[in-house]
Amino acid sequence: MAPADIKKEGPLYDLPVALGFLLATKQLRAEIGNRLFVGELSLNGSIRPVNGVLPIAIMAKEKNISEIIVPAGNAKEAAIVEGLSVIPTKSLKELALHLTGERKIDPEPPQDMAQIFEPQKYFADMAYIKGQEYAKRALEVAAAGGHNVLLSGPPGSGKTLLARTFPSIMPPLTFDEALEITKIFSIAGKLTRGISLISERPYRAPHHSASAVSLVGGGTFPRPGEISLSHRGVLFLDEFPEFSRNVLENLRQPLEDGMISVSRAQATLSFPARFTLIAAMNPCPCGNATDPEKLCSCTPSGIVKYQRKISGPIFDRIDIHAEVPRMKFEKLAETKVGEESSKIRERVIAARKRQQQRFKNIDGLITNSEMHNQHIKKFCLLGEKEMALLRKAVDSLHLSARAFHRIIKIARTIADLADSDAIEVPHLAEAIQYRQRQV
Repeated sequence: MAPADIKKEGPLYDLPVALGFLLATKQLRAEIGNRLFVGELSLNGSIRPVNGVLPIAIMAKEKNISEIIVPAGNAKEAAIVEGLSVIPTKSLKELALHLTGERKIDPEPPQDMAQIFEPQKYFADMAYIKGQEYAKRALEVAAAGGHNVLLSGPPGSGKTLLARTFPSIMPPLTFDEALEITKIFSIAGKLTRGISLISERPYRAPHHSASAVSLVGGGTFPRPGEISLSHRGVLFLDEFPEFSRNVLENLRQPLEDGMISVSRAQATLSFPARFTLIAAMNPCPCGNATDPEKLCSCTPSGIVKYQRKISGPIFDRIDIHAEVPRMKFEKLAETKVGEESSKIRERVIAARKRQQQRFKNIDGLITNSEMHNQHIKKFCLLGEKEMALLRKAVDSLHLSARAFHRIIKIARTIADLADSDAIEVPHLAEAIQYRQRQV
């Protein structure tokens, strides 16, 4: 099958090959016209669903193909693409009758976007997390600007719970974001049959024993891993230092570029990986190094060894470092309910709208965390007082050039949350405090 230099894999070629054979042997007399066929053919002639139909449908639209014939189980997925006639087929015989005009198949109706993007209900709400206002604020800033966060604190302080509530304060997906996510899940075979479009931001939480292939992606013919499956969503890595160092080093490229390249003998593919990383760790093996009331049983060398499981470059790529202390009884026993996630989400959405307006003429740029140096120079101008404060922070904390730019991007996000056009000293001071952790 042409082009011969591209490896063909998967059962989606079954239907077009069978149809081509029937037409060539004149067992079927029909005009194919401007149509595209895709589907797996079983031995009894029924047509079964396949992976990756949404990207195929988008490609068909780009090439001005008017009609696409897909398995009935993939019809809702393909019907997301506007201006494309989607014909759901259940069997080869049914398709043959459709092509000859004896029994036409009705096209799949367009999907109702309002129904797909109904407001989501979250079971975890920040209102029920006792205390931890500093960590909640850090997560609010992260959600508003798409920044990565490291939560550090003793066992049982609430790090995992905070991470689980994070999706409840993130802004709703746009159609373009939902389309990106659905394409990835479709290619990976993770899209639930009958679901046309993923309307919730992904939340992926792989175990610390996960392999590099499961995190990055791979296989004989590369498939997306957890990094790409969390695109435009959350990648939560609990027990951060317990992950293999080789596995964590694979995060360097996606944290910097928002892409991950997977190279194999058969092919080299690049998958989008613009996620928000939420990492959680104990300060030491026993977890009590930062607890003022509990004795740490670890040796100084043991603590250093534990923390050095995570390399400096990985730490440097994490924007926000937030301490999550153990809560005292008085705080835990409080009956007062904290601020609801919906209220925090309103501020996050408002900040995202400011960014949307700011980057409206720049393709591919959605959040402040994605800005490059040229964007920082244009959108993050600092006054004399702000520059003086930043100079002191760089000198005293010995910050790298990457950390310097990330502080400015965080300050831009904090200013957006405050509905301020300019980055002021309080915004910059708050951004600097999130970079104080040194390993």
